[in-house]
Amino acid sequence: MRVSDVLASKGSDAVYTISPGATIRELLDVLADLNVGALVVSEDGKTMRGIVSERDIVRKLRTTENARDMTVADIMTSDVQMCAPADSFGGLMAIMTEHRVRHIPVIEEGVLVGVVSIGDAVKYRMEQLEFERDQLNNYVAGG
Repeated sequence: MRVSDVLASKGSDAVYTISPGATIRELLDVLADLNVGALVVSEDGKTMRGIVSERDIVRKLRTTENARDMTVADIMTSDVQMCAPADSFGGLMAIMTEHRVRHIPVIEEGVLVGVVSIGDAVKYRMEQLEFERDQLNNYVAGG
């Protein structure tokens, strides 16, 4: 099982990004409109400058007097945990667990090709377990 398998199982290859110069208001609107918990910060949709998540918003804006004057670049996480499509699913889960992150950008040859959320990973693993269960049941019933 590879990260590429998780990306393929998502059913969509959309990668949602936001400009580092976007306002916090624009960030909130995009997160709400897309119903996602994080956006990759990128000027061109291909290269990554960082990631901004609901967690960044809560941690970095709670002590701010005037969030309206801030941009995405002011609150984004720039030290981002990443993976590649060829990386193992187990390695992906280890990164999420060890670093306590819920969204991992997938980079191939320096280009952003996807994002895997903890929800994507759990859904993928559940589908795999159901498939294995069905295979076992078919074997037992037919054997």
